Amino acid sequence: YGPVFEEQPIDTIYPEESSDGQVSMNCRARAIPFPTYRWKLNNWDIDLTKDRYSMVGGRLVINNPEKSRDAGKYVCVVSNIFGTVRSSEATLSFGCKLIKYFPPDDLSYRWLLNEFPVFIALDKRRFVSQTNGNLYIASVEASDKGNYSCFVSSPSITKSVFSKFIPLIPQSDRAKVYPADIKVKFKDTYALLGQNVTLECFALGNPVPELRWSKYLEPMPATAEISMSGAVLKIFNIQYEDEGLYECEAENYKGKDKHQARVYVQASPEWVEHINDTEKDIGSDLYWPCVATGNPIPTIRWLKNGASFRKGELRLQSLSFDDAGMYQCIAENTHGIIYANAELKIVASPPTFELNPMKKKILAAKGGRVIIECKPKAAPKPKFSWSKGTELLVNGSRIRIWDDGSLEIINITKLDEGRYTCFAENNRGKANSTGVLEMTEATRITLAPLNVDVTVGENATMQCIASHDPTLDLTFIWSLNGFIIDFEKEHEHYERNVMIKSNGELLIKNVQLRHAGRYTCTAQTIVDNSSASADLVVRGPPGPPGGIRVEEIRDTAVALTWSRGTDNHSPISKYTIQSKTFLSEEWKDAKTEPSDIEGNMESATVIDLIPWMEYEFRIIATNTLGTGEPSMPSQRIRTEGAPPNVAPSDVGGGGGSNRELTITWMPLSREYHYGNNFGYIVAFKPFGEKEWRRVTVTNPEIGRYVHKDESMPPSTQYQVKVKAFNNKGDGPFSLTAVIYSAQDAPTEIPTDVSVKVLSSSEMSVSWHHVSDKSVEGYQIRYWAAHDKEAAAQRVQVSNQEYSTKLENLKPNTRYHVDVSAFNSAGYGPPSRTIDIITRKAPPSQRPRIISSVRSGSRYIITWDHVKAMSNESAVEGYKVLYRPDGQHEGKLFSTGKHTIEVPVPSDGEYVVEVRAHSQGGDGEVAQIKISGEQITS
Repeated sequence: YGPVFEEQPIDTIYPEESSDGQVSMNCRARAIPFPTYRWKLNNWDIDLTKDRYSMVGGRLVINNPEKSRDAGKYVCVVSNIFGTVRSSEATLSFGCKLIKYFPPDDLSYRWLLNEFPVFIALDKRRFVSQTNGNLYIASVEASDKGNYSCFVSSPSITKSVFSKFIPLIPQSDRAKVYPADIKVKFKDTYALLGQNVTLECFALGNPVPELRWSKYLEPMPATAEISMSGAVLKIFNIQYEDEGLYECEAENYKGKDKHQARVYVQASPEWVEHINDTEKDIGSDLYWPCVATGNPIPTIRWLKNGASFRKGELRLQSLSFDDAGMYQCIAENTHGIIYANAELKIVASPPTFELNPMKKKILAAKGGRVIIECKPKAAPKPKFSWSKGTELLVNGSRIRIWDDGSLEIINITKLDEGRYTCFAENNRGKANSTGVLEMTEATRITLAPLNVDVTVGENATMQCIASHDPTLDLTFIWSLNGFIIDFEKEHEHYERNVMIKSNGELLIKNVQLRHAGRYTCTAQTIVDNSSASADLVVRGPPGPPGGIRVEEIRDTAVALTWSRGTDNHSPISKYTIQSKTFLSEEWKDAKTEPSDIEGNMESATVIDLIPWMEYEFRIIATNTLGTGEPSMPSQRIRTEGAPPNVAPSDVGGGGGSNRELTITWMPLSREYHYGNNFGYIVAFKPFGEKEWRRVTVTNPEIGRYVHKDESMPPSTQYQVKVKAFNNKGDGPFSLTAVIYSAQDAPTEIPTDVSVKVLSSSEMSVSWHHVSDKSVEGYQIRYWAAHDKEAAAQRVQVSNQEYSTKLENLKPNTRYHVDVSAFNSAGYGPPSRTIDIITRKAPPSQRPRIISSVRSGSRYIITWDHVKAMSNESAVEGYKVLYRPDGQHEGKLFSTGKHTIEVPVPSDGEYVVEVRAHSQGGDGEVAQIKISGEQITS
């Protein structure tokens, strides 16, 4: 056989700074006889005799590769006596180590606010485009004030950069409303089949616009996902049917804007039908189908033995040995190229029956039909003739010789028995084969099945008895509506009588609706068969209604129409309509007009629906035998909007920072929005005044508004109320609540602030309280003198405290300390700053215990004196802890000496810990274990 590729060369990049000194291109094929290999570079044969090249099997090795000489397209050519094939092209290119830029798809954009790593959170109001990196804010708020920096990173490598900080200062007219205006517009997009596609759309506007996506005149793809903010549409694993015109619509109550662009889906070539190794008779015709799909539509071209041959479809007439060889069908478009390789062999031989002789014994049923096959191997195709005994047969009313050599005889009688011979002849020779025809008795159904009528759950019996030739075995086959019944899989419902050979009776147990239909009994031998049929009628609950249509969609009602399903031979008495929303997965009975839907109706009105809510509907039919399966759900619809009719609850608030009025409420759940562009109107006024001030909150999930006014007096009584609104109008106001504006921050300064150093890492701070009753606590700030004040650490205590301890300080360091009072409105002015220096660090040297001597009922423990270093506090004495082993508590001794006496333990082991003591604190500990019996160090 000719060459068949097992490995082909692939695109390769050779690093120019590589120290390998060689590059290889792989090629391997199987063939008998063993093939030879050649290589081409840019369609020129490579001279493999040069020292620059070497071959290992079919693998090409290039020594000391050079870009100017070796870059290009390589093809491996493989040959043997049966033909030649070319590999797919592979490109050898030369690259460098440094990556100077990244492809746009490899970049991720985020924005910092004021400092790293504070990234702004994205929501319906703020959007960062991953196409151009820009930050868009639909409606600027006071909280957006700050310095912004664009942060760019690459997920594939640990590399990121950020821009200089840009200040954003909101203007005073930010409460002005303006219509939706789309600023981020997706462009016409080309995608390869199976890729993921991302489309971006974002609009400016106040209130913040709602974004909606749609596909023009078609449903959205099943794999489409819309981001929480609505600004990004992703289509995963895109298919041809996803191609089309996509639309983004932005809307607020001031106006709407639309943008459209087209998504095109293209694809690399893929085989629909490709060529395979083929044998054809000499002189015959060949049509070799080779079909590929792709977009753009791939072109088809052919190679024969590695050389260009044809384009388009391949048809060859009157094949000769010259047509044999290795053929390659190549499908190609702008996105790729694919190869299909096959060998065409041309065969020529005289007729022979060695591999497929005629059957020696042929059986045919009386009055039936028989086909005697004659299939010798021969090339070219032979001519056929038949004889019975010595009589040459010709086509007649009962006998016909087919084009493929088969002999057909109909209406078989006893006279047709005998020896039949097939003769085959072509230009290379001739041959014949003989078989004997015998007649058998015909198979007949003697007791046919009868029609049966049952109710669901009952049993049914279908009779079937047949007569047949006694020399043959008889089997029965049952089918339902043309499909053969598998008794092993369906044993729960189907059972067959196998006790009597000529009886094929069928028992159907616990009949269900699916068992209704036409049953056919086939009595069969190896020679012939006979069939008879009967109908099984099953009465039961109705089938599901069909064709549900939702019409006349209003805010709280829709009209439904449907078509009757099967009544399963019992009249439908009533219908039940059910509905479902995204709020629950449970189907619930809907309220309708009329309330009772009779079985002869095919329309009704569903009432008491929630405005601007997505619904699905289904219908269930009922008859005297039960309730049927529900219909398929209707297309999902959304009811028309209506003004809200529910007021927010739990209106209250108060507190907050200085010169603020904080108003809170419980946001309404989605089912009470009743329309698009949902939000809240907050009204407030000082107690006793007539004019209400109103503000709009456009985020439906927020239940809090903070009003800032530098002229607002602290702790002032306000009346507040809140109502919901949407694009259809306003709802009712809530009950009026009374709250208080924020109190002022403290103005007094804590006095008599005192700081005392306790050790190298601790100090205590004390102060006198201020007289302001609104003070909730005190804040102590402290920072090292060499640090900036902005780096100060803070400790807060309640208004019940007069002092606190500062810990984890650095030794021998000057600190600044101040104290201020605070409440919910903010911090008061700090006290005067106190400077203080912590002690030097305690001695780092651990005492070295040099002896532990038992003397009667006591142990004498001795250690070397510890000497402090110049940057450490001087040793003032030693602390000795005498404790049971395994416990933390014990008896503490202090001494200025370097020896101590402790009692001998009366039970178990004790630990003696020794550490130096200084103004900077306690030093490192040394320890020894003692017991009444022995000493353990």
